[in-house]
Amino acid sequence: MLLKSAESTESCESHKSTESTESCESHKSCECTESTNSCESFESTEPNESNESKLSDDYAKNLTLYERVHKEYALLCEQIPYPKCALNFKNPFELLVATVLSAQTTDKRVNLVTKNLFSEFPDAFSLSKASISKVEYLIHSLGFYRVKAQHIITLSMQLVEKYNGVVPNTMKELTSLSGVGRKTANVVLGNAFGIPGFPVDTHVIRVTGRLHWRKDWNSSKVNPVKIESEITSFFSPEEWTNVSHRLILHGRTVCTARNPHCFECPLRFTCPSAKC
Repeated sequence: MLLKSAESTESCESHKSTESTESCESHKSCECTESTNSCESFESTEPNESNESKLSDDYAKNLTLYERVHKEYALLCEQIPYPKCALNFKNPFELLVATVLSAQTTDKRVNLVTKNLFSEFPDAFSLSKASISKVEYLIHSLGFYRVKAQHIITLSMQLVEKYNGVVPNTMKELTSLSGVGRKTANVVLGNAFGIPGFPVDTHVIRVTGRLHWRKDWNSSKVNPVKIESEITSFFSPEEWTNVSHRLILHGRTVCTARNPHCFECPLRFTCPSAKC
């Protein structure tokens, strides 16, 4: 859970940093994670020992949840100063299609596929007229490629019929398109239009749960919409997209599903789930 990338460039000054798409049900999800310049090549910095010591003391003094979230997020900002979307795209249409394709597939694989796909079908008009067999051939290396091929052709038809081929920029309009759910819409809004959006993927769910940033952190049943509401309440709308990017990257590289690298984690002194 796939023109230059429209990145959110809000300042992370309040966190002492330099800067600040759903399961495969109907394949309406994605894990947006890198624009033309890969966010996986983010600059890492070693955890600051003085900061870690201070956080450890603060944690013992029972910081409020809001205070702890912001102290921990400040460390993520230091670790990941320049978060970016990991899907390659040149315009909103390419990001929309790439995000739909990214469900249950790595962004690296999606980027390989979309390079040829967009060479053949660069816009909604051309993709809306494509044969299903041709599109399936171009994306066959992706999981659930048959369903995804139908989705991207259908959504292209909808874009042509309803919006003259232009990708809309509201949650309601985006989620009316084939294969597009709330997470995919948030990815497009935040990364293509600079409109506040907070995509909730498996990494966001896992990391916020382990950090106890949300009330249902120990529940086996999660509600992405509720999580989106809870986590965004801690941050200003301008920060939402980058907060999601940082949580996703942290979940991919450090706070992994299996065998998390707690000894490498800058949050290990305050994380309630740290195994070190």
